Amino acid sequence: MKVVVCIKQVPDTKGGVKFNPDGTLDRGAMLTIMNPDDKAGLEAALRLKDQYGAEVTVVTMGLPKAEEVLREALAMGADKGILVTDRVLGGADTWATSQTLAGAIRNLEYDLIITGRQAIDGDTAQVGPQISEHLGIPVISYAQNIKIDGDSVIVERQYDDRYHVLKAKMPCLITALSELNEPRYMTPGGIFDAYQAEITVWGRADLVDVDDSNLGLKGSPTQIARASDKVRKGAGEKVTLEPDEAVNYIVDKLKTKHVI
Repeated sequence: MKVVVCIKQVPDTKGGVKFNPDGTLDRGAMLTIMNPDDKAGLEAALRLKDQYGAEVTVVTMGLPKAEEVLREALAMGADKGILVTDRVLGGADTWATSQTLAGAIRNLEYDLIITGRQAIDGDTAQVGPQISEHLGIPVISYAQNIKIDGDSVIVERQYDDRYHVLKAKMPCLITALSELNEPRYMTPGGIFDAYQAEITVWGRADLVDVDDSNLGLKGSPTQIARASDKVRKGAGEKVTLEPDEAVNYIVDKLKTKHVI
């Protein structure tokens, strides 16, 4: 069984974000982490490796420094890491990103592709389903549990206050929620081995069946009108009341704002 996991190096928003003049994120100037939903997807793949002996290949698109999250994935237990990086790929929106990743994945054998539901720097939840569309395979999104049944995958798909149980034949793509599991830690031996391992680096020339018009900033139909750091909230209204008065005050505020 072969599993491909797409992960992304995203800004650590606790340290603030920085922007380029064109409105895109200045990724080279920020502290970064592995996207949380992607890490849950990686853990799901590693559990399939533990249970079925699956081979786990991790793919990321980004700047050369994105190699860091690949080595983190290797230290957690992944078998191979592939970095897709090229100047012409910079500034990509979800459409161009999914085209790029699909072009890279076409080089690989796979039974299952796992992506995170969404990235914390964009929150679009579009890239995973778009990859499946480009590759012509089924997708099950918002996975909160994954099981293998022969040549099929059975997924509990989160839906409001309940879940759907869906079954699809592989190859299939799944998008994972961060609630899917608790990702494992890197081990000391894993860290040592990860930094001795060779990372495969692919560029534009290695992408299969992708037109230049669908890559990078020029191939991105989504245009950024304005970008800013998150707006800081004010201190708000502070009152000191007796318990009974406080209850009436809160209820009145909720009614005024049509919450109740």
